[in-house]
Amino acid sequence: MSRSANRAINSQPAACLAFALCMITTAVNLQAPLYDALAARDGVGVGATTIAFACYVAGVLPVLLGLNGLADRVGRKPLIITALLLSLLATALTLLAPTLIAVGAARFLLGVSMGLTSAVAPVYMQLLVGKADNRIATNRVTASTSLGFGLGAAVTSLFLFHSPSVTPPSLWIYLVAATLALIVVTPLADSPPDTTKRSLLRLPSYPPGAFAFGLAILLAWATVGLVIAILPSTLQRHGLSSWSGFATFGICSGGVLFQPWARRYTPRNATLLGLLILPIAYALIAWGAVQGSLTVVLLGTVAASSACYGFIYLGGLSGVLATAGAAAPQASAGYFLLAYIGFSLPVITTGMLIDTVGHALALTLFGCALLGGVIAAVVLLHRAPVIGGRASYPFSTNSPQEGAAQRVSAVNTTSHTTGE
Repeated sequence: MSRSANRAINSQPAACLAFALCMITTAVNLQAPLYDALAARDGVGVGATTIAFACYVAGVLPVLLGLNGLADRVGRKPLIITALLLSLLATALTLLAPTLIAVGAARFLLGVSMGLTSAVAPVYMQLLVGKADNRIATNRVTASTSLGFGLGAAVTSLFLFHSPSVTPPSLWIYLVAATLALIVVTPLADSPPDTTKRSLLRLPSYPPGAFAFGLAILLAWATVGLVIAILPSTLQRHGLSSWSGFATFGICSGGVLFQPWARRYTPRNATLLGLLILPIAYALIAWGAVQGSLTVVLLGTVAASSACYGFIYLGGLSGVLATAGAAAPQASAGYFLLAYIGFSLPVITTGMLIDTVGHALALTLFGCALLGGVIAAVVLLHRAPVIGGRASYPFSTNSPQEGAAQRVSAVNTTSHTTGE
């Protein structure tokens, strides 16, 4: 048999896992373009929508911080299968009961699903690829998950153009595709569980200089969360809510294009560049949404993605792990704790403000807070210890949405996925 044939055979399991990872992340933002319609149907405001959206964080954080060593005890494939089943259940729930309460419950299940996936995806991919260079596994995980985070929202938007509905065909199509992913991933090989009982708990900590990078990712993911959860209601005022899925696609999936550029910089410089881009990109998003300029909104989301999932995410994670040394697991936990605080609390606060003072003023206040946070993060970064070398993935990582999500597990050389 030829070498090319052997390579094709060896790549099949990795392709099956990549498909499964894409389906898991596709579910995360599949219902995002429906938030405004569901809120209107339930007779609630933007604040309630953001609370339902933030239920994702309530699902993902306990798994990431409290069950990080679960893969060592049960294996990797069972966690991927469980994540797919939870994604299927979450999607079926929103089909059976298209309400904002159901979306909140589904977001919680999807958070648990992403927490389980984050703990195993890169290491499992490395096992299936079977090569010494982990960059191959990293690239496959990055491509499949970053595509998925934006794909679900974009496909839902496409169907909404044709026929507005709170149960569009994209949800049914997802059930079929995720079931297929479950079928192809079930026969995959897996390594036996570790007999040593490693602690499941990872407590967050902040070595000198790490908090500055954590503040940067908090600001970045707050912007991502706002685009996913709040932008549809703002665009609805101009009859453009069906386009919100493409805005989600832009801010979740565009950043991966800028990661090779980010690798040329030191962690601090990459993060600083992202912080410089972030308020400008947000200004484009907010102004375009308030004025009803779709082109400006989409341009702003891609620019924001370059900052959030290109320069800040990559530079910040590299910087935290470089400063942490032996405390990398705790520092990684601290980094993503701040990231998810940004993904939830500022978004909920802004949603409540919109119900009280309107979109324009609430988005302006968010922008002022964002600018103040950026200035504080820049000052802290300049005071932080200098870190040499270029920004890189010390472990396998990839883009988010949420973002989401990925999150890095420094203990098991794994990554975590944002979503949103």
